[in-house]
Amino acid sequence: MIKKEWVDNGFINEPVGKEVNLKSEIRKLCEEKQAVIMAHYYTEGVIQDIADFVGDSLALAQKAAKTKARIIVMCGVHFMGETAKILCPDKKVLVPDLNATCSLAESCPAEDFARFVHEHPGYTVISYVNTTAATKAVTDVVVTSSNARQIVESFPKDEKIIFGPDRNLGSYINSITGRDMLLWDGACHVHERFSAGKILELKKAFPEAKVLAHPECKDTVLKVADVIGSTAALLKYAAQSETTAFIVVTESGILHEMQKTCPDKKFIPVPPEGNACGCNECNYMRLITLEKLYNTLKYEWPEITVPQEVAEKAVRPIHSMLDISEKLGL
Repeated sequence: MIKKEWVDNGFINEPVGKEVNLKSEIRKLCEEKQAVIMAHYYTEGVIQDIADFVGDSLALAQKAAKTKARIIVMCGVHFMGETAKILCPDKKVLVPDLNATCSLAESCPAEDFARFVHEHPGYTVISYVNTTAATKAVTDVVVTSSNARQIVESFPKDEKIIFGPDRNLGSYINSITGRDMLLWDGACHVHERFSAGKILELKKAFPEAKVLAHPECKDTVLKVADVIGSTAALLKYAAQSETTAFIVVTESGILHEMQKTCPDKKFIPVPPEGNACGCNECNYMRLITLEKLYNTLKYEWPEITVPQEVAEKAVRPIHSMLDISEKLGL
């Protein structure tokens, strides 16, 4: 049965019957409607398994720009749907739950960020892709955790740069490039909860394990990491390394792909500070469920829309990122 509470969100409370296999029905709907499902590494494993494409923010943006599908279903948070819509204005872009926002994007309200930019004339504005379309509209180039370093280094060393919204990623890029970018004070609630203490406790229990950390983590956490990189970079390292055990310091959804790629290796999630058990999950990503995905495809709702004037401004920094990435061979 389709959950009753979905009626309040605009879905029809229509029984599909126990005999209906949601996975097969979803694939059937994709074929009928010329739809493609994209899923971020932080979504639940069942969502990743049924998706046509799984990746990090850069990979999803690149795939969105190239897809010929009529409908894009973005299984991730709201800004990812916006990015897909900006790159593909002629396509219908759906997100299974509009409540799937992003704490990092929400930490950088567009009006406040625009005011901050206005107060610092002469600065090039580089924004992490984890931002709303309206924030991208006051940005010169967006970056992901995969390409932030290379794109920052593509600018002259004396370039005055504003970097937003992630202060942790910005601080890390400053430290490895020798830059002195002006940082917006934003952060991801998942990566903020990690602590060096928890990691060191796990290191005692698993001394052979290497620590893999995402650069959205705090500096104190990154200092105890063996490898720092984007979700895609951490996945690649785990697959190529001779090490057989890893302590993973990012959203635990990535463990699904890591375990599929490396079934003989051990991946240990780091619990958040103050929580002795459990994984550090993004509650927004977990709003994307198989049932909601089915309903989204069936009723082609909720749909992502971006005002034309915002989209026209926001697409420029995305194209700048993709152009620079292509030139750098990223």
